[in-house]
Amino acid sequence: MGKDIKKEMYEWIKSIALAVIIAILIKTFLLNTTYVLGHSMFPTLDEKDRLFTNKIVYILGNPERGDIVVLKAPDDPDKDYIKRIIGIAGDIVEIKDGKVYLNGEELSEKYLPEDAYTYEDIRVEVPEGEVFVLGDNREKMASKDSRYFGTISIEKIKGKAFFRYYPFDDRFGSLY
Repeated sequence: MGKDIKKEMYEWIKSIALAVIIAILIKTFLLNTTYVLGHSMFPTLDEKDRLFTNKIVYILGNPERGDIVVLKAPDDPDKDYIKRIIGIAGDIVEIKDGKVYLNGEELSEKYLPEDAYTYEDIRVEVPEGEVFVLGDNREKMASKDSRYFGTISIEKIKGKAFFRYYPFDDRFGSLY
């Protein structure tokens, strides 16, 4: 009987160790979790939302307009920001009279309230290897984004947010 217990304990320990190793590999190379602080992505994301982030998506492909990304904060290396990609390399992003224009066409932003007003008139051509990002909260001073720090290098993007796993309410699920 003693051998059976030892064998079963050994199997349990092996299974737990394997699960821990797999979890560490997934967290290190594939997925991350993000905790939303602040209101810069409101109304899409609320403070204290928890998200899964795909860390390898931009190793396999390029960022796309509309992606919600986690990036290293250009103005504070100890912080991460979560923003939406508005423009990619070669795009001309213009903000005037409260509207966002992409390559001369008004951008349809269904994720914003109809009366949203985007502050800070600017015009930027997005350089190769960079993106233009905005927070969904367009109130004055509500979001540090490309209006504040300019375009950002794709290398600063840590991953693409794709799933809200908390809170367990009607917003639970895919972000796309």
